[in-house]
Order: sequence, then C-alpha cells, then structure tokens
Amino acid sequence: MVGRRHLLRILVLAPLVRIPNARAQTGNVRSIGVLSPGPTLQRQQYQGVWDPLRDLGWREGENLLFERRWAEGKPERLKPLAQELVELRVEIIVTIGTDATIAAQSATTTIPIIMLSAADPVRAGLVANLAHPGGNVTGISMVGPELEAKRVTLLREIVPNAERVGILVNPATAVSGYSPTESEAALRHLGVHAIFVEIRSADELEEAVDLAARRGAQALVVHRDVLFALNRVKLMNAISRHRLPAVVEDRGMLEPGGLLAYSIDEGDQLKRFAAFIDRVLRGAKPGDLPVEQPTKFSLAVNLRTAAALGLTVPSSVLLRADEVLR
Repeated sequence: MVGRRHLLRILVLAPLVRIPNARAQTGNVRSIGVLSPGPTLQRQQYQGVWDPLRDLGWREGENLLFERRWAEGKPERLKPLAQELVELRVEIIVTIGTDATIAAQSATTTIPIIMLSAADPVRAGLVANLAHPGGNVTGISMVGPELEAKRVTLLREIVPNAERVGILVNPATAVSGYSPTESEAALRHLGVHAIFVEIRSADELEEAVDLAARRGAQALVVHRDVLFALNRVKLMNAISRHRLPAVVEDRGMLEPGGLLAYSIDEGDQLKRFAAFIDRVLRGAKPGDLPVEQPTKFSLAVNLRTAAALGLTVPSSVLLRADEVLR
C-alpha cells in the first residue's frame, strides 16, 4: 500500500496509460477515465492507489481499464482533456479537484463523474445539494474554512503568540479550493488575522514568502496545490529562511521543512472513493448517491523543524499525532 504521505500527490499526479476505445473492448472489461491537474509519475509510484478497488473485485488490466489524462499543472488544459475522455466513451470519469470536475461536467452531462475532492461542489454548481446531488456528479467534498481553523488551532498550541498568520494560495487552481472571506471569518473567531498571499507561478514562490514576512506573518498555512507540490523544496527553503513555522495541507510538504501537516486521512478517503466507483459500475446513478465529506483526519509533526525554530511541541500535540518525524 502506498504510504500516506504519497497518496494525494500520487492521485493528483496520476499518469497516462493509453488504451484504445475502452468501451469497445469485448467481454466484461469496464472503462474509467481519470482527469488530473498534475503531471505524470512512474507506475511504481501510483500502483497502490487502486488497491481499494481490487478489494471490491476490480483489477486494472483484467476487468478494468483506465484512460488517464493530466494537465501538467495547466488548468486551461483540463477542458480539452475532458473532451478526449468523452470521445473515448469511458463509462466513468473520476476527477481530482474542483477544476477537473468542472471541466468534466462541462464536457458531459451523461457520463457519471466521481470526484475525489471538490472544495464546495454546491457553490461550484456541480451538485444541487450534498444529500441529493442530482445530475451526473457525486463523490467526496473537501472540508473548507473549518479545516483551516483546525490547522491554525493546532499551530497555536506550539506557537501560542501567533496572531498574524499568512495563507499561501494559488488562485489559478482549485484542487482544494479556498474562500478568503470564509477563511478570514473562521480565523477571526480564533483571534487570528489572516494574511492572504497569492502565488501563480514558481517564480513567485520566494517573493510571496518575503511578502508574507514583510506583512507581519508570524506563521504560515500552505494549501495543497500542484504548483506547491512540484516546487515544495524551493518553497519550504524560502519559509525556513524566514524562520516561519508552517502548517501544511500536503503531507509531502512536511519533510522539507513544514512544522505540522494536518489533512484528510487519505487511506480512508481512497476506500470511500473506491466504493463510489464500485456502486456506479454496478448500476447506481451518481445523482442518487449523496456527496460525502471527510470524517477522518491525520496529524503529522516534524520535531526536526521544531528544534530548528527553537520551538517545543507539547505532549498534548504529540499524543494526538499519527506520525512524528524525529
């Protein structure tokens, strides 16, 4: 099974396996399209992702074939790639992130779409409501401002005087999505002033961290994003130079210098995601399957970063941690 720290990055960066018109295959082979905003990985880096489907009787190369498409971090590529999947007549399109789901829905209103994550599918117009989606979209919705508030609450257990927190986001993508207004309100209830800093390209990473520091940020929240994942060492080095404690959404950002990682339990998320695919392959209509929200979360702590910053991580945090880097 793929390690927790790789799971979401693997999903976001799922590679292409070319298959001829999959529906035209003989026998009981079923076809799935995967639409991702990220670049490719080698097969050994993603092969464990679909284990939950195997547990339900679906095996790639036997009774299941995939058409994978990725946008290489370029959101404008998602719509034409979604159209390719429609033209291949796949039976299901699975999507990673809000942008990919919107692109898929714009390409088809008949092929079932199962989203691994979407920031707010109701507000994005993807579903009528969570309990009764209607249409051809269902899957998993990410938790929004309340999850950000939880990250900052954990951070302040280690850095109690952090009253000005920078939020690094990429407005060009919506893998997890964010709402400045809602996040600001959620943090205000904690007595925290949110400083939003937007980053649209790798060239802006260091400048953005500099700007957050100049604006008085005492700590940072780093949202999950393909741009950040691809440049995680560069970004975390910039954060470390300013000696800013950072709580990250992507576990892969922790080892290069993050202090805390608090995110959805991706093993549980993949099992639930596989269950959606299984039910649709067996005849369920996506519009009848309620959109689910995460119920399990994972906390990881980097004691090496804490020591470098001169911080002490209280036992109350360590006891709750699922993973501790020493």
